[in-house]
Amino acid sequence: MTVRTRVAPSPTGDPHVGTAYIALFNYAFAKSHGGEFILRIEDTDQTRSSRESEQAILDSLQWLGLSWDEGPDVGGDKGPYRQSDRLDIYQKYAHQLVEEGKAFYCFATADELAQMRAEQSAQGLQPKYDGRGLRLSETEIKAHLDAGDPYVIRMKIPEEGSFKFNDYLRGEVEIPWEQVDMQVLLKADGFPTYFLANVVDDHLMGITHVFRGEEWLNSAPKLLKLYQDFGWDIPELGHMPLLRNPDKSKLSKRKNPTSILYYQKMGFMPEALLNYLGRMGWSMPDGREKFTLADMIDNFDIKRVSLGGPVFDVDKLKWLNGLWIREELSDEELAQRLVDWAYNRETLMSILPQAKTRLEVFSDLAPLAAHFVSGIPEYDPALLTQKLGEEKFRDSMQFFIWELDNLRQWDKDVIFGIAKTLADYFEIKVKDFLEPVFVAITGKTSSTSVVDAMEILGPDMSRARLRVALAHVGVSKKAAKKLEKSYRDYKAA
Repeated sequence: MTVRTRVAPSPTGDPHVGTAYIALFNYAFAKSHGGEFILRIEDTDQTRSSRESEQAILDSLQWLGLSWDEGPDVGGDKGPYRQSDRLDIYQKYAHQLVEEGKAFYCFATADELAQMRAEQSAQGLQPKYDGRGLRLSETEIKAHLDAGDPYVIRMKIPEEGSFKFNDYLRGEVEIPWEQVDMQVLLKADGFPTYFLANVVDDHLMGITHVFRGEEWLNSAPKLLKLYQDFGWDIPELGHMPLLRNPDKSKLSKRKNPTSILYYQKMGFMPEALLNYLGRMGWSMPDGREKFTLADMIDNFDIKRVSLGGPVFDVDKLKWLNGLWIREELSDEELAQRLVDWAYNRETLMSILPQAKTRLEVFSDLAPLAAHFVSGIPEYDPALLTQKLGEEKFRDSMQFFIWELDNLRQWDKDVIFGIAKTLADYFEIKVKDFLEPVFVAITGKTSSTSVVDAMEILGPDMSRARLRVALAHVGVSKKAAKKLEKSYRDYKAA
């Protein structure tokens, strides 16, 4: 048997270090067994998926030094490797389950399901699909279908007992069926959900081992039952520990930069970042902290993964990156890395139009352009609130960050449009709205255009700097809840 593993990221945002972490361990497992590693794109969320995000995923994993044997860019005989290109396959298998009595049509509207959940919550019950679709007669189902009523296809779940399975890393796991919902397999728009698409794809692509994050552990019964319903061989399934912030909370961009491209922009070596991810819950047999990908593969045993949540500590990553710089790069190699990183013609050509109007001597360039080739700027946090005050700065900055998080087209005109709309909403001048943004992005009160700077810096570094600025002021849990409600109202207006 040829070992085949995969990573299946969703192109709905910045390429996440958690994706790289899961990809690395699947890659190392496959290669340590002389197997194959596949990249598949899960783009069935059509409202959030984008080709720009997909390309960023490909670029970031390649930058790290991970390659794949099959994928949307390199092809393979098990494709297509983009789920949006496989819709007819999922629809065929979903309807097959209905015909075999293992899944069913549900014609309930969104309003009906919302009322169902509200009634369950009022009774102190955990909101859960109540099986109403199973109570429809054949005549009623035919009438709905003949009328062209929209429907979803849901899988049947036992009402009693529990599901037991052997997790490759955790041993026997048992989960009561009462905790498992009747999962939607095919949505009303004809697109599959995660569960159907993954099972069908993993089977047809010959995936033998699936290692995914532990947040998916409770959904394992649905996944594995689908294999049983289809009568297919079940791959080995293992759940990796989640990456944690230093305070042991789940790694999130609110507390730690999570985008791979942020670390690229910061000037980390890809070898060091991959090395650090390899140390997340795993270690070399001889205990050394610095090792290459080849070293990891040669010594890899996934059974040695520690199930305690590994802490992703940026300061420790910086220390390891320093080791790589000092021990692995000659002066000539370091010079070339610096040129490739930021001091290249492409970067200079993007910066010079901004700086040229302010240049009197060449030596003016370094202070003018420092924020383009640096990490998080240092400044007096009082500069952030001197124009708007603390409360209005906090509210407007949080809204700005949330809007930028959802931005699919990173363009200075679009960014300025968001700033203008928010300035109007908060009843402040756009110049005053942008003043703390200017400080957060450049670390100064005067420099080149801030929206031009954000376009050049890119989404990862720009949003990281804005989050640091917001953290300088702080957002309490009470304030965060209030802000989330206000933002929902803003989006609904």
